[in-house]
Amino acid sequence: IPVGQLLPLTADRRVLRIEASPAGHLATDSMAIHLHATDAYDGRGLPQAFTGKGIVMGVMDVGFDLTHPTFYSRDTTEYRIRRFWDQVTQDTVGSSLPVGREYVGRTDILAVAHSRDGLDLTHGTHTLGIAAGSGYDSPYRGMAPEADICLVANAVTEDLQYIDSADVDKYTYAMDALGFKYIFDYADAVGRPCVISFSEGSPQDFHGYDQLYYAFLDSLVGPGHILVAAAGNEGHKISWIHKQREEPSAGIFLNSTSSEMTVALKADDDFTVRMVAYDSRPDTLLFSPFAALQATDSTLLFQLSRYALKVEAYPSCYDGRETCFDITVLSNDHIGMLPRLSIEMLGEEADVELWRQSGTLYVSSRNPLLCDGEPTHNVHSPSSAPCVISVGSNSYREYIVNYTGDTLSYWPGAGGILVEPSSKGPTMDGRTKPDCVAPGNNIISAYSSYYMDAHPTAADLRWDVAHFPFQGRTYAWNSNSGTSMAAPAVGGAIALWLQACPTLTPSDVLGILSRTCRHYDPQLSWPNNMYGYGEIDVYKGLLDILGLSALPHIPLHHSHARISVSGGKLHIGLQRAADAPMPIRLYNLAGRPVLSTTLPTGCSQHTIVLPHLVSGIYAVCLGGESTLIRLN
Repeated sequence: IPVGQLLPLTADRRVLRIEASPAGHLATDSMAIHLHATDAYDGRGLPQAFTGKGIVMGVMDVGFDLTHPTFYSRDTTEYRIRRFWDQVTQDTVGSSLPVGREYVGRTDILAVAHSRDGLDLTHGTHTLGIAAGSGYDSPYRGMAPEADICLVANAVTEDLQYIDSADVDKYTYAMDALGFKYIFDYADAVGRPCVISFSEGSPQDFHGYDQLYYAFLDSLVGPGHILVAAAGNEGHKISWIHKQREEPSAGIFLNSTSSEMTVALKADDDFTVRMVAYDSRPDTLLFSPFAALQATDSTLLFQLSRYALKVEAYPSCYDGRETCFDITVLSNDHIGMLPRLSIEMLGEEADVELWRQSGTLYVSSRNPLLCDGEPTHNVHSPSSAPCVISVGSNSYREYIVNYTGDTLSYWPGAGGILVEPSSKGPTMDGRTKPDCVAPGNNIISAYSSYYMDAHPTAADLRWDVAHFPFQGRTYAWNSNSGTSMAAPAVGGAIALWLQACPTLTPSDVLGILSRTCRHYDPQLSWPNNMYGYGEIDVYKGLLDILGLSALPHIPLHHSHARISVSGGKLHIGLQRAADAPMPIRLYNLAGRPVLSTTLPTGCSQHTIVLPHLVSGIYAVCLGGESTLIRLN
């Protein structure tokens, strides 16, 4: 509650007490609270604190401010960005990399100050802050605040202005894959496990480009190599139409703000496509896409009113017995406005599916019968890859108060519900995605000070919640929303898990998610194509990794007693004296008891001489509560 509103509350007789929240020694924003990471930071009920220390947190993104204080340790004595490959920079003299160059160590990286696109883009600053920001002197700490950082600034559509036209063809899936390899190679060179967060993507395809990409990514991940990617923000858009056999037709309208739009179709039998341009006199085109198989280059060309159409036929990369078609609409202007344009699939004998590849599918009053389609099947690649942990977005915070006192709201949603734009599965080959969700709505993190300098009146700076000085520059904490924000939260969470088990594989992570995720709606079947296995739970995941959750006779309610080990003795301190004899048992993580005794009535401090035990993690059970200790 704003302080200025407290005085009127004191005059309300219904208000009996007003308290400030208790201060904590480690401040954190709500992300870590919702994902149950605060106990991990404190080491509460665990053999140690888990903060990402000793783990490499990799991020490939655009728009990095390398000088933001959140990328130092919290006391700013240590700079945590160890390596940086800017794929877009023109500073390439002497570089052995295929594009751009790398910068190594504090001096060189801080001298660069920002990625080449950092004056115009700031996405990477925000996602990196979520994954691994220390928070500096704010509550806005990232999920793995003590992890080492390795970065790649890659190229996206918004980077074309920085790239020589002769070099554009170098920036493909392959270059992104090399960016992932660069980060994993650095982690291997320093002997540390690594998790990479990637908050970019593009539509899946039936041509096989994704399969090639997936195969390369599969060669990179494995024990201690985890890749996390955002599912995308297409979940509110109609993306898929299914005309089932015995249905006479299914259709929709097409629209694009660019001069090109593509849809992909897959069919098991011959069918007819009807496209109508709603000009002053409607212009109708009927054709069988299968005719393209007999045409030169398996391609048909048509003209429909002001639109040029190209139909390409090819076998599905997932099943060569299935035939796929790309229908591309070309125009000198925007598509679907003047005139409006519809597409319809006809034929009761065929089962036909349509995927939006670009542009928009929508319902129009020009023909309200063409109202088919679902906002599903729109998870982006590489989040769609089997070996990648795919992350959707749920929501707790519905609004923020910016630095000028204005209240701003992005997507609606509270209590952990999926935000509508979070992309939904399944994948084109029918697999369930995403794998999990994390908060991605109104998430506060770092923003690029160089972007702020270059664009002081940019609309997104209205979402700044605070400005502050550091080493002569002004920096910001900014609120942003999307699966781009959820993915680094999961990446940082997995960094804590890697700290507990450095050899985790993607398959191991999926197993942990399946056993420990929070289910927003218990009535749903899990996993599903909205939430995956559910919301990631950092603390439960750690318990699962450490073995405690696999032991049914060890209570999962964690003791707040002060428990420590020194000099071969177990020291127990209770908040108050025991009212009755309290059983104390020590278990190894195979579930075998190795010590059993009793805390006497009236006793609040107790010391137990431990038997000779091998080094490892043990569970201490105090009555109906437990905690973990590490014996060296």
